[in-house]
Amino acid sequence: MKVALVDPSLFTAPYDRALIAGLRGIGDEVRFYTKYLAPGEGRADYAGIVEHFYRALARPALAGLPQPALRGLKGASHVADMTALIGALRRWRPDVIHFQWVPLPLIDRIFLPALRRIAPLVLTVHDSNPFNGNPSAWVQRLGALPILAGFDALIVHTEQARARLERQGLTSGGVAKIAHGLLHDGPSGLAALPKAEELTDPVIDILMFGKVKPYKGVDVLIRAVALLPAAERARCRVRVVGKPYMDTKPLLELAAALGVADRFVFDFRFVADAEMAAVFAPAAVVVFPYRDIDASGVLMAAIAAGRPIIASSIGGFAELLHGANAGLLVPPDDPAALARALGRVIADAELRAQLAAGVRALRDETSSWTDIARATHALYERVRHEHSSAQNQEARSPASI
Repeated sequence: MKVALVDPSLFTAPYDRALIAGLRGIGDEVRFYTKYLAPGEGRADYAGIVEHFYRALARPALAGLPQPALRGLKGASHVADMTALIGALRRWRPDVIHFQWVPLPLIDRIFLPALRRIAPLVLTVHDSNPFNGNPSAWVQRLGALPILAGFDALIVHTEQARARLERQGLTSGGVAKIAHGLLHDGPSGLAALPKAEELTDPVIDILMFGKVKPYKGVDVLIRAVALLPAAERARCRVRVVGKPYMDTKPLLELAAALGVADRFVFDFRFVADAEMAAVFAPAAVVVFPYRDIDASGVLMAAIAAGRPIIASSIGGFAELLHGANAGLLVPPDDPAALARALGRVIADAELRAQLAAGVRALRDETSSWTDIARATHALYERVRHEHSSAQNQEARSPASI
């Protein structure tokens, strides 16, 4: 099958790469339409990549423009690039068009009818609460739920997401739950790291990794560390590693005001795939103090690495970890509960070993990307058949004669 996979802003790069590899592995031909990649963004990591979006914004002369001007230019470029995408797909004639994200729903919905005349449309809904309520993404949240009705099928990864979408009036037949696979789990990747219980550093390394956004609760983690007894706090090092998509100054100020700045290492930057193993290697536990989430690619990376987990009891965290003996679940936005969980893993080496073993068992049970690709392909086959039947019926209707 010919599959056009579309992620204009490359919001979920590791997921995109893994799904493309899985689909190609079962024989599908995939063209990946995404943004222009700057040096160091891993162009060689993608098979069948078409750098279609936002090429005009890559000019060095634009780098110094104020953010409002850059956002305006990106919006204009998005309209032009979506228009050009219709022409490109008309020429290639894919069997299905699979969007990972619709970054500007109010604009993107205008293009869906023309795209749907080319091939059926599928969307993976990574955030059933659009952009997890991120205040800086208010423009992107506009129309994010109504646009879902323009797709032939929706993919979700959790029961929470399915329930949310069905409450929006989407029938169960239009929402398919397909698992999220492990990330960076190849033989030279995270799965090859030494076991967490074999770490010899007397300081317990606590890792929070991934894009830094308000809903992820870095502030909750800072407050939790401040609530630890002094002896436990002295035994831990907390690393917050990832590219920020928010003002980080209040986080630094909060850590200083609470007297815990010396316990934190804030490493606010983009981390390339080649560095992933080095980032996870010293971690005795990976922490997710999120306020909202469906599925998490970073969670799947932590599972691939075999690292114990402390996470908010929401969404995919709760669905994957409940009863798995792979991590500790705490209420969201509750620094005191998070502090108690941190204190347990800091003080108890046997608990850390038990949780690490549980994570490895969970890793062994997680769906492979081949299985995920087959389930996705089966969905493509269904929507292609339904799309073809609808087109044939329309062609035979009296109104079309």
